[in-house]
Amino acid sequence: MNGIEVANLSLSILLALMTLLFIFRIVLTWYPQAELNRFPLNVIAVPTEPFLAPSRKIVPPIGGVDITPIIWVGICSLLREILVGQQGLLTMMMR
Repeated sequence: MNGIEVANLSLSILLALMTLLFIFRIVLTWYPQAELNRFPLNVIAVPTEPFLAPSRKIVPPIGGVDITPIIWVGICSLLREILVGQQGLLTMMMR
């Protein structure tokens, strides 16, 4: 495996994992009383909060619902497609 293949695989796994964590955060927004600083919810909250906190300053809640996890799911999906998708940059560099 060369460096591009390792980067492709690593980014693919990382972006898929982050997308999954943001989807879990979307579900957690339905339960505002959930304690995000306690296990097992902190496993979801700790890696996603550094992305969500600055986003909340830019995008306010709509109808009391935090939509920033939805935005980050879209960003992660877009990055994954652009970088490691079937016609992604790293995929094309491997050919």
